[in-house]
Parts: sequence; C-alpha cells; structure tokens
Amino acid sequence: MTRTSPLDLLVLHAVRITGFADTPVLAQRYGLDAAETKELLRDAQARGWVEHTAFAGSGGWSLTATGRAENECRLAAELARVGGADEVRDVYRGFLPLNALLRQACTDWQLRPAAGDRLAVNDHSDPAWDAGVLSELASIDRALTPLTDRLGSVLTRFRGYDERFTAALTRAQAGNGDWVDRTDVDSCHRVWFELHEDLIATLGIDRRAES
Repeated sequence: MTRTSPLDLLVLHAVRITGFADTPVLAQRYGLDAAETKELLRDAQARGWVEHTAFAGSGGWSLTATGRAENECRLAAELARVGGADEVRDVYRGFLPLNALLRQACTDWQLRPAAGDRLAVNDHSDPAWDAGVLSELASIDRALTPLTDRLGSVLTRFRGYDERFTAALTRAQAGNGDWVDRTDVDSCHRVWFELHEDLIATLGIDRRAES
C-alpha cells in the first residue's frame, strides 16, 4: 500500500499548513513542479477550496472554509487507508509536552523578565539567558527526530520536519537569532507551527480543544 499522498492533496495541504503563501512557496513545500502546482491550485480555486489574495505588490493562497473541510476529509481518508491513525495519535501525545517546551522557549527568546517588569523585552544582551534558550531548543530538537521518524513511516509527507528544525537551530546557534522565531523564514518556530498544524489537521483536532 502506497504511503505517498496524491499531488492534488499535497497542494491543498500545503496551503493548510503554511496558512498563506504564493505558488512557488507551496510548490517547494513538497518538492513539486511549480507549473503543475499552479494548475492544481486553479482547479482547487474553481471548486471553491482556495482563494488568492493580492495586496501591496504581493499575494498568496489561503483555504476557504469549504477547502479546510475538504482537506480534513481527505486527510482522514488517507490516514484510514494506510492504517496509521493509532501511530499518529500516539506521536501527537508525545508531541504535546514538547509543544509546551517550545512555546516557553520562544517566549523566553522574546522576553527576559527584569525587576519590576516581568514582560521586559529580551534585548539579547545576556549571553547566558540566550544560551539557555538555545540549549532548551537543542533538547527539543533531539526529541523531535524519533517522533518524525515514526510519522514518516506512516506517510511520506511527514518527513523532513526534524531536518528543517535542526537547520534553523544551527543558524540560530551560529548567531542569527532570527532563526529562532521569525515567521518569514524557516525558523524553529515556523517549522514547529507547521508540524503542529499538520498533526491537528491529519487527526481532525481543533487547536482550541487542546488541553
């Protein structure tokens, strides 16, 4: 039984997990041909599943409510087809404690409480504080690989999250702090957000219902 997702599902799902992106970014997400991706996006648009918005000289695709429902329905069917629901749910349970650690690490990267101001912005003038955050991210990085290995054995589209996270962390450790939490680069935070979105979409979980 194949564990590779159909191209049209990959394109629709790329829109879901990126949130908002233009055609080249969506094609790159799963290593697809840009022209074919554009054609599949237009097909999805004709079905009312995606919409393209342009402003200030840039633009991108996003899911409609109908497209979100279609995406989740097809993901559920795919998961049932490969018989991987129990494995993905178990990985998700292991993911949640790491998610709490990741959120705290990103908060600590942005804020460094000071006397009289617990919400003081981290100006990155304390190397020890920042080193502690990077150390926490390194621990998360080590724990992520076995989880993504398990996910990748269920469906190939899950592969690569750990490699992307490690690449972002390596850049951050080399002195470029943008790669911790910036949303316009493939940072630790962005990779983690996409993985989280991938898991809840695949399992049909509402983020607001997470404990």
